[in-house]
Amino acid sequence: MKLYIKQKVFSWRDRFAIKDETELDRWFAQGEIFTFGRKLHVYDANGAEAAFIRQKLLSFLPRYYIEIGGNVYEFVKEFTFLRPKYTIRNLDWVVDGNFFAHDYAVTSSRGDVMRISKAWLTWGDFYELDIADPQNELLCLCVALAIDCINADADSAAAN
Repeated sequence: MKLYIKQKVFSWRDRFAIKDETELDRWFAQGEIFTFGRKLHVYDANGAEAAFIRQKLLSFLPRYYIEIGGNVYEFVKEFTFLRPKYTIRNLDWVVDGNFFAHDYAVTSSRGDVMRISKAWLTWGDFYELDIADPQNELLCLCVALAIDCINADADSAAAN
């Protein structure tokens, strides 16, 4: 299954529209403003909150917590030099990125979980998620949003 994430431009907070292959709205993500650390709420098409993503402050490497249905997953950036790499604690998922941080592969001990591709030269961020098992749709979406948060933090730090 495929999902498409489009960041809304000209917003005070992070806002993302998520559509499926038939261009139907599946999810919506919205960040909080005036908070310490990034916080994103993920809502289903009916407006019910389905997940919460929050940044852990005062951490040497970027770290986010993904909360879905009472389960908490810790998303951690690993220390590497050339290619971004992340692990998801409480799962055996590993995320490997390319040098330009535009393509990612999420794998587990059982095989491929998801592929993430970020489009070049778009107005706002645009991602395509190719998810192997539809049962993992929400968690895969949250992983992609956490990666976007980490990249946005790195871009703003580089600009300063």
